[in-house]
Amino acid sequence: MSGTFVGMPSFPKAAHEAVRNETLRGNLRHATHTIRDKRAVAVAELADWARLREAGKQIKDRTLRHLDRYLVQVEEAVTTAGGTVHWAADADEANRIVTDLVKATGEREVVKVKSMATQEIGLNEALEAEGIRAYETDLAELIVQLGEDRPSHILVPAIHRNRGEIREIFAREMGAWGRPAPEGLTDSPAELAEAARLHLREKFLRAKVGVSGANFMVAETGTLVVVESEGNGRMCLTLPETLISVVGIEKVVPTWRDLEVFLQTLPRSSTAERMNPYTSMWTGTRDGDGPKVFHLVLLDNGRTDALADEVGRQALRCIRCSACLNVCPVYERAGGHAYGSVYPGPIGAILTPQLRGTGSEIDASLPYASSLCGACYEVCPVAIDIPEVLVHLREKVAGQGGAGHRLEKAAVRAAGWVLDHPAALAAGERLASTTRKLHPKRLPGPGARQWSESRDLPEMPAEPFRDWWKKNRS
Repeated sequence: MSGTFVGMPSFPKAAHEAVRNETLRGNLRHATHTIRDKRAVAVAELADWARLREAGKQIKDRTLRHLDRYLVQVEEAVTTAGGTVHWAADADEANRIVTDLVKATGEREVVKVKSMATQEIGLNEALEAEGIRAYETDLAELIVQLGEDRPSHILVPAIHRNRGEIREIFAREMGAWGRPAPEGLTDSPAELAEAARLHLREKFLRAKVGVSGANFMVAETGTLVVVESEGNGRMCLTLPETLISVVGIEKVVPTWRDLEVFLQTLPRSSTAERMNPYTSMWTGTRDGDGPKVFHLVLLDNGRTDALADEVGRQALRCIRCSACLNVCPVYERAGGHAYGSVYPGPIGAILTPQLRGTGSEIDASLPYASSLCGACYEVCPVAIDIPEVLVHLREKVAGQGGAGHRLEKAAVRAAGWVLDHPAALAAGERLASTTRKLHPKRLPGPGARQWSESRDLPEMPAEPFRDWWKKNRS
């Protein structure tokens, strides 16, 4: 899968190309509008939705304040239940741990539950480098993998593909990965799903190692939770002899009672369901039931740095429902690939720069990938104030300097001086009105040109307001 995201252009450049793709825009518009309309109906069924939302926010905030304590509690509970816990400071360490664990089994293939954390660290590529093939079993992830593509949505990774494109991918690529697609395959959803089921079934029955993430970890018992809609996760979590789960340290919740809140808000916000069709929970290992060996890899990879930021840390509340993507006007037009991260959309615009830093061009551009309309905050089931964090991160990026920001600071200082000197302001207004026919339609300079590409400069009046006022109102 070509999904490293390394060397991708900044968001404005990538989005500029994406918005020219009419098929992509049509796919995104249809899918996001459908999902968000269904979500609105599901949420409206609960009279106490606002209270659930606030409860989720408070649980997450309390957990993050005492994260060190709860993580130790998770480790102790998982170990007591027969599992083994590993700590990974970054992606390289996590990949090394998982790769070594798979190699120790002697196996050369693994089946995977859909996992943002393993995509974040590039686990598939790391396994492939060691001669181990990872098979994605989520339908959308399978489409992405077979198409040598990258995910473009948190919940629906292949949202940028339509049925015709999926049929072509299955017919062309399935045979190279295992059981080929049936002859005469059409783009009927039922036929596509059946082709995927037959293709994956042999992998489920053959695999000895499963790799997963987790939606939640319950600290008091060491229980991990995966919610999904297809049943592929249940197959990966129960059939293999060895299960390796890579989980971000922020996924912990203190108690089962806390988990109750999120099992109500997550399905309604993500798939518009009252509950997920498959909610799988496992606590360590048990003789005769499920995997014989269980490993939990607790992943930091920038999360501790995000936790240290009092404003930015609220991004760690995220439960990956993707509701913010489905209401975002920027995501709807640009798509997920433009964000250059496995976390696209509004949440990606605030989470990725905190996990990876803002040293690269694309990461520094992400806090600006928003209209600040606030729709993302309104639908977030854990009340992450994404616009607040975006502005906070923009301030950080601007503080790093760079040609564009230096020019902006100089312009602000010049404007401040002019506004402090009324005579200079009046002279400037008269000069601007006198030369109005010579004004360009677009601003010169790289940064200014980008701003004015989609905006017409206001037409200058024939005379300044001050002069008009003196003539007509003095």
